[in-house]
Amino acid sequence: MLPRGLLSVALALLIASSCSPAPTATLFRPPTPQAQLIEPTFIINPTQPVSVVRSTPLPTIPPTADTEECFSDLTFVEDITIPDNSFVTLGSSIDKRWLVENSGTCHWNSDFRLKHIGGAILDAPEEMALYPARAGTRATIQILFTAPFTDGVYESAWQAYDPDGNPFGDPIYIRITVAAP
Repeated sequence: MLPRGLLSVALALLIASSCSPAPTATLFRPPTPQAQLIEPTFIINPTQPVSVVRSTPLPTIPPTADTEECFSDLTFVEDITIPDNSFVTLGSSIDKRWLVENSGTCHWNSDFRLKHIGGAILDAPEEMALYPARAGTRATIQILFTAPFTDGVYESAWQAYDPDGNPFGDPIYIRITVAAP
C-alpha cells in the first residue's frame, strides 16, 4: 500500500483540483478582412444652401391719370433665363426672368400684382408685386424658385392682376426637368 504521506498529498491535490475551474479552450477566430468601401453614387445634402435675398425698392410710378379710361395688358416677349424644358439638378436655386411689355394704357404701380395660378409653386411666394412699368415700356419679371428633390417635369404658371383683382395679359410660365446630377 502507499505510504500515508503520499496518500495525503494525492488526496489534497484531488480536493484542490476539484475547487478550481476547469480550463476552457479559447475558440480560434480567424482575422476578418476589412470591408471594401463602396463609392457613393448619389449624395443628398439634407440642408439647402443659405441664400441671402436683398430686396431693392421698386421704382415709384404714379398711377395713370385717368384709370377709368385705361386698360391693363401684359405681352410676353421672351425668356431671359431658364428656357422652357431646361434641365436643373435636384434642390438647386433657379433665378427665372421673363421680358414682358406693358402693352396696355395703364401704368403698373405697386397695386398691380403677379399671382401663382397653377402648377408647382417651387418654393416661391404665392403672390408678389408686379414690377412697375409705364404703359408701352418693357420690364423684367424675376422670381426665385427652388427645384424639388424629386425627379420629374415641373411647370409653374403666373398671371398679372390689376388693382381691382382682375387678371390681365399673357400668363408667364417656367417649365423645367429636374434630375440628379
